[in-house]
Amino acid sequence: MRKPKSPPVDTISADDIERAFYEALQSGDIDKLMACWADEDDIVCVHPGGPRLLGAGTIRAAFDAMFAHGSIQARAEKIYRVEALGSSVHSVLERIEVVTEEGPRHAYVIATNVYQKTPQGWRMVAHHTSPGTPHEMQEVADMPTVLH
Repeated sequence: MRKPKSPPVDTISADDIERAFYEALQSGDIDKLMACWADEDDIVCVHPGGPRLLGAGTIRAAFDAMFAHGSIQARAEKIYRVEALGSSVHSVLERIEVVTEEGPRHAYVIATNVYQKTPQGWRMVAHHTSPGTPHEMQEVADMPTVLH
């Protein structure tokens, strides 16, 4: 039997859940992080170079293992949203701060966060990340040719 989750404070939109998710990463708070996820068996998470994680228990275990080494200093930047009535898909550039012997360094990860409106409010149902490079700071898009 699952323990009921309490939603993050003031979560009235997918953007609120996204903010709560990244705040939980930065503070290393597994309970707050998991409260951002839908309470369903078919949620999915993929970390860069990692396997596909299915279900809340597997996702929680993966984040627990990450938090055992400290919090994750990830900041969402350049968010692109595609929204519909009951879903919101966010393409995010994550800027990760990594401390090395030479001092702090930044790495970039491209993430897709998918949110659905559930009876408990907006919740994350998918988080998929891929390695990025500083070149991803610039976007590539189809631009219509304008004739003058």
